[in-house]
Amino acid sequence: MIAEGVRTDSAELPGARMPILLIEDDDGDALLVDELLLDAGAPFAMRRARTLADAKAALPDVACVLLDLELPDSRGLRGLTWLQQVAPSLAVVVLTGLSDEHMGEDAVRAGAQDYLVKGQVDGFLLQRVVRYAVERRRAEETQRQLAEARLYAAENARLERGLLPSPVLSDSRLAVSARYRPGGQQMLLGGDFYDVVESSDGWVHAVVGDVCGRGPDEAALGVCLRVAWRAMVLAERPVAEILSTVEQVLQHERQHERLFVTLCMLSVAPDRTWARLYLAGHPAPVLMTTAGVRELEAPVSLPPGISSTSEWPGGEVQLGDGWSVLMYTDGLIEGRTGTGPERLGSDGLIKLIEKARAQRADDTPDGADNEEIVASVISQARELNGGDLDDDIAVVAISCAPAERQST
Repeated sequence: MIAEGVRTDSAELPGARMPILLIEDDDGDALLVDELLLDAGAPFAMRRARTLADAKAALPDVACVLLDLELPDSRGLRGLTWLQQVAPSLAVVVLTGLSDEHMGEDAVRAGAQDYLVKGQVDGFLLQRVVRYAVERRRAEETQRQLAEARLYAAENARLERGLLPSPVLSDSRLAVSARYRPGGQQMLLGGDFYDVVESSDGWVHAVVGDVCGRGPDEAALGVCLRVAWRAMVLAERPVAEILSTVEQVLQHERQHERLFVTLCMLSVAPDRTWARLYLAGHPAPVLMTTAGVRELEAPVSLPPGISSTSEWPGGEVQLGDGWSVLMYTDGLIEGRTGTGPERLGSDGLIKLIEKARAQRADDTPDGADNEEIVASVISQARELNGGDLDDDIAVVAISCAPAERQST
């Protein structure tokens, strides 16, 4: 238990006093520390515990621990190791005797902020050492957080290169605009991905996928699936084989059997007026032309990972001459549209697109303003949601300029 009689309750002292904890079983040494701080007028609110077990409850409320290395339930550096495990953010100053001063040096090497030798310290030195230890621990924590932020940034960049690649296109009529936003306050990318590849036979294949779950493991899995998809497309394999390969990679690489991925794949014909659309548990893309905005339709199959299949039914969709197709993950349409439970949905998304297009000075569908439309749609969805969308979102718009405009 926390000892009574040696400034036991920091709550009774002014709030500006720094709370510290002395872990010392010797009453004489504890009294000496108390008197030294009193004589120096140190602005500390000190509590005392006789053992590590007694000290545990007080650790969340203190900024620094004065630790005797010889306690009834600890000898040597074991007490320091225990503190680092139980309260890693606390500053620790160890107390040693004249005969074991070397233990203080060992303790600093093991992670303590400083050490003091009993009988060779006055109140002002004790006060300075405690303040120094607290500030040093804060500096160490700041450096740790900075290093962690740098690690997140590096990991983010690595995952982004894998999840969000540069399109492989040679047709000058085509343009691609894309955006990715992590859900909520995440620093790391999630498992949403996209890709656009033109094969040597003139077909253009695009995919948007969403690995269920969020975090670096899902992002790494998304990278594997996207790379497998691109490799099969560049090898000009049939679509059924491409999607079956993605499913096989998912089954081999996923962290647990419940993980699945939804996919939307669009294969645009060489004449650019029509395409084949494949939906595996994924929202349908939206077509934008001079005639208006509408959702494309195709048969829907189960997502890879839910069931194993070699059949991937698709549907033929007409695009016309001059168009844009917006493909996206469901995080974009699952945001709220107010304080109630209503979600944006695909119908709401179409309205956002129509609003964004209406604000354009030139309503041509050649993709020149698709960057602005994509950015506007995401911004409107976030505004309706009252802030960041909960889930990750990947949005990619593929555009084809009219043939007559290209010929001129």
